[in-house]
Amino acid sequence: MFIVAHRKFFFWLTGLILAAALGAIAVWGLPLGIDFTGGSLMQVSYQNGRPPLATIEKQVALVPLGAVSVREMGAQAVSIRTRTLTPAEHDAILAALSADASTTELSYTSVGPALGSQFTHKALWALFAVVLAIVLYIAFAFRKVSRPVPSWGYGLTVVAMLSIDLIVPAGFYAALCRFTGAEVDSLFIVALLALLGYCVNDVIVIFDRVREHLAKNQKAGVREEFEVTIGKSIDETMTRSINTALTVALALLALIFLGAPATRDFALVMLVGVVAGTFSSITRSAPLLIPIAKWFAKK
Repeated sequence: MFIVAHRKFFFWLTGLILAAALGAIAVWGLPLGIDFTGGSLMQVSYQNGRPPLATIEKQVALVPLGAVSVREMGAQAVSIRTRTLTPAEHDAILAALSADASTTELSYTSVGPALGSQFTHKALWALFAVVLAIVLYIAFAFRKVSRPVPSWGYGLTVVAMLSIDLIVPAGFYAALCRFTGAEVDSLFIVALLALLGYCVNDVIVIFDRVREHLAKNQKAGVREEFEVTIGKSIDETMTRSINTALTVALALLALIFLGAPATRDFALVMLVGVVAGTFSSITRSAPLLIPIAKWFAKK
């Protein structure tokens, strides 16, 4: 009952976290990678020490490409982003970089503008389809529990909470992009979709316990305050939610510190999202049903 009794504090805390995340996105933005915009991305490692970035930029400038972005990647490598390269231009850049140093190309990706635009539309449709499916499923699952909150009210509550659960890791990623040069790529979208599934599962566990108590009280003819029902449901599922989050967090921490650099940003976004989602499901999702129920009672 502690969380229900202090729900206003958690609502205000949520507002502050949400404002910080939205501020990070508004100020720093989410720079799109070549998966969305098209272009070429090279990652090159230097075996005997990386030269200064200014030197690397001068070497790349020997090939007429227009705007080029050169960023540090770790201690010995750089990432070079350009417009879509031809095979000859790709070879010319490698030759220019290898003129005064021993280099190894770690990876090379090239995406056309049309393909990048197509991927953007598919990613947005995927997010929309997942959210719509969640609303419909919850409205169907709670169809027999219409008081004091209608079944579709549970679905809209979940969507509101899921929006916050996605905005918070997106705000974190905006800060990560600002200070490390990371970009929004396909793995970022995969992380958001995975978080949608994880967070909705966490919320439904609590909501399902609320549904069980409401159905049981209705069958037994017991009149119980809705706040009490919400409090009991949270207390009964809190340990399960925290233990699940800890298990997932340990796996993600192993991936962050021991995994490949290519999946590190993905794991970081997932970790922030799992923590935010667990906090949301316990302190916001179910307590939010209380003011919603009061609003419907007035209507």
